[in-house]
Amino acid sequence: MRYAQGGGLTDTGRAVRERVRLEAVARFEAGETTSTIAATLRVSERSVERWRRAWREHGTAGVLSKGSPGRPRLSEGQIARLERELERGPLAHGWEDQRWTLARIKTLIGRLFHVSYTVEGTWRLLKRHGWSCQQPARRAIERDETAVEVWKKEVWPEIKGPRRTAALGWSSKMRPASRRGRRVPEPGAESARPPW
Repeated sequence: MRYAQGGGLTDTGRAVRERVRLEAVARFEAGETTSTIAATLRVSERSVERWRRAWREHGTAGVLSKGSPGRPRLSEGQIARLERELERGPLAHGWEDQRWTLARIKTLIGRLFHVSYTVEGTWRLLKRHGWSCQQPARRAIERDETAVEVWKKEVWPEIKGPRRTAALGWSSKMRPASRRGRRVPEPGAESARPPW
């Protein structure tokens, strides 16, 4: 059976398939052939053969649904250990800098517990246990905060100028750009660049 985009069956779909398998078991016990069962239940002969083999080996329990495969879960003790290891930092685990990334945490989980998560699954696991995504602000070492504040208060208002309505027309130092309607400085006009 082909599954919808994204993988396996829902719980409802699994229950429907299980009813079909149980119907097949009743037909096995009645002595019907594989091709007859496949045609009646509208499934492939291969599926019926697989169900018949499971029924012979394990009885009716062999054809029952095993439930959702789901992702492997870490126990509370494993989560506590993972948090302790994360607090030790990436350097303690062999990485060259102090940044935890989802890919690194995924690798650490695999190393510690021999459980494979996807990057998305790792994110869901961390989020479920109260961790959040933090991205450090990247600032230049040479950045002068007072110069930035002065620029924002004095220079930027001059560049920005007062709000104009469409009826007032174009600025004398600006000319219309191409088809997108952007305005570009006239050749020779000075540009005031921010200090950062």
